[in-house]
Amino acid sequence: MKIRNWDLNLKIRLFGEGAMNITYWMFFPFLTIYFADAFGKGKAGLLLIISQVLSVFANLIGGYCADRFGRKTMMILSSFGQGVCFFLFAMGNSPWLTSPMLAFISFALVGFFGSIYWPASQAMVADVVDEKERSNVFAVFYTAINIAVVVGPLFGAIFYENYLFELLIVSGIICILLSVTLSKWTRETAPMVIGEITKNASWYTNVIKQFKDYGIILQDKVFLLFILGGILACQTSAQLDLLLPVYMKEFIHGQKIFSIKDWTLSMDGPQAYGLVLAENGLLVALFTVIVTKWMTKYKEKNVFILSSVTYGISMILFAQTHWIWGLIFAMAVYTFGELSSAGLQQSFISKISPEHMRGQYFAAASLRWTIGRTIAPISIPMTTWIGYNWTFVVLCVLAMISALFYAIMFTIHEKQKTRHIGHEAI
Repeated sequence: MKIRNWDLNLKIRLFGEGAMNITYWMFFPFLTIYFADAFGKGKAGLLLIISQVLSVFANLIGGYCADRFGRKTMMILSSFGQGVCFFLFAMGNSPWLTSPMLAFISFALVGFFGSIYWPASQAMVADVVDEKERSNVFAVFYTAINIAVVVGPLFGAIFYENYLFELLIVSGIICILLSVTLSKWTRETAPMVIGEITKNASWYTNVIKQFKDYGIILQDKVFLLFILGGILACQTSAQLDLLLPVYMKEFIHGQKIFSIKDWTLSMDGPQAYGLVLAENGLLVALFTVIVTKWMTKYKEKNVFILSSVTYGISMILFAQTHWIWGLIFAMAVYTFGELSSAGLQQSFISKISPEHMRGQYFAAASLRWTIGRTIAPISIPMTTWIGYNWTFVVLCVLAMISALFYAIMFTIHEKQKTRHIGHEAI
């Protein structure tokens, strides 16, 4: 399905969100350093955990609201809210005021509104795209995000230090413009809007009802196994910005990459880490759509299992080398595992979710990453307890268990489909 044939809603979102993501990634990679310098590493770590918890809550609320109030409504409100918070963030780093606490509160609220936006945006794709085309559409959006991840930090390295205030102002303007554009030129796509909220009930009654709905979702065995498998797979992907930079910093010192006559290019660990991270982003940007189209020719079950197994193999490859070119090869293997299921996973969620709860399913599916990334930092002290090699082995084993969960998940899913077809025939 070519972009020119997409629904207008998706075309607007693709270009609007692309611009927003590029500006966001111009300063986001540097915020850990910013808050560590402002508050100290211990306090900054605690504050960032708090912001993550707030985002988890917002994500679940966002899924509920996307199903009850509509995709368009929540996307307009959240993008407008992000814009306002970016302006507050800029105020905390302006020529007239320097307030790290205002900056942190604004940053946490940007994450809050972003987490409300995500379930509605994912559900909208599922609303307007036929099932057979969803994987490719999700893959294009995934590619756009990764282009931002590659391009944004490159510009950020140039502008962040001296032009943070201006970057934040531009980000705020883009978010406000996206909100206005969504309001004027998109339509609502939710199959059910409002409807099930008791108008006379208190706000906390509706929140309690929402979490009961999530309890019902997690009773879906297929979906629960999907989340558990994703949490385990996330233990490998989260190491890209946890274990891997520490590992490379410790073992790579002035290593020669190549030389031409009298000119030699050498790198230490941090530079080498930047190189392999850029490799990952570039490969994702270039090949997501191609690999997704390739993978749609195979059974989803086999693709999901292949992805997790490939993650596991890449962990072993990382453990076996301190050579930069070896690490580049290991990253290529990891990236193939990432690309093979990137579009299919989002499509699978839309397939198993009831239309009237699609937003909540997408929000609950994000628990794969939020819970996974909460657990993942344990890998750092593990390197002291059992060493780097065994830590990578443990990560490999977790990826293989993830593949097992996916195998069981699809066995149950196929039985349910067969039973459903049998009931329809009767």
